Amino acid sequence: MSKRGKAYAKAKERVEEREYVLNEAITLLKEIKTSKFDESVDVSVRLSVDPKYPEQMVRGTVVLPHGTGKVKRVLVIAAGEKQKEAMEAGADFVGGDEIVEKIKKENWFDYDVVISTPDMMKSVGKLGKALGTKGLMPSPKSGTVTFNVKETVAEIKKGRVEFRVDKSGIINSSIAKTSFDAEKIVENSKTFITAILKARPVTLKGRYVKSVFISSTMSPSIKVNISELES
Repeated sequence: MSKRGKAYAKAKERVEEREYVLNEAITLLKEIKTSKFDESVDVSVRLSVDPKYPEQMVRGTVVLPHGTGKVKRVLVIAAGEKQKEAMEAGADFVGGDEIVEKIKKENWFDYDVVISTPDMMKSVGKLGKALGTKGLMPSPKSGTVTFNVKETVAEIKKGRVEFRVDKSGIINSSIAKTSFDAEKIVENSKTFITAILKARPVTLKGRYVKSVFISSTMSPSIKVNISELES
């Protein structure tokens, strides 16, 4: 197990063993940052769901008001007029069957999101193993299999984030950069957490959110009280 550095240990001393209100947590997070690079701000939400049951799978998308600080490279696989729409919306790469062949033959993955129109999924389906292992396979549930190409590309470029609970019942996502103003990080955090709250499975009884932590790339985690958002 790697040993934490002195900067981390010093930051850890500033974090009390209690729940912080969101504004307070963000203020502290920015204060304990010691690295010179612009760290990502991550939110981790532990849920009481059991993802092995389909009815308890929590997933969705949300457009963060201030983006994530990272512009995603978007690949659109479509045909005809939809290719033109994708290019006009700002997609980084656009193509049809030739793009599918490029991925198959060259193991080409210089993009962060793949969008496909429904009519192209027969071809894209051949890339299931290649794209699936990297979490890039288009899916109707994530909104990346759609004829609304222009709108989807625009949302992703603006700061749309996809979230999905993992096998441990945890949702984790980067929602900002530490260089953001505290108010912007707070607004992004609230938007992200609220989206998860709204995605609560209708069949789930009792408590839904077990805990919420916020951290940056190099910082210790800070426990957050989200009762203000749950009410």
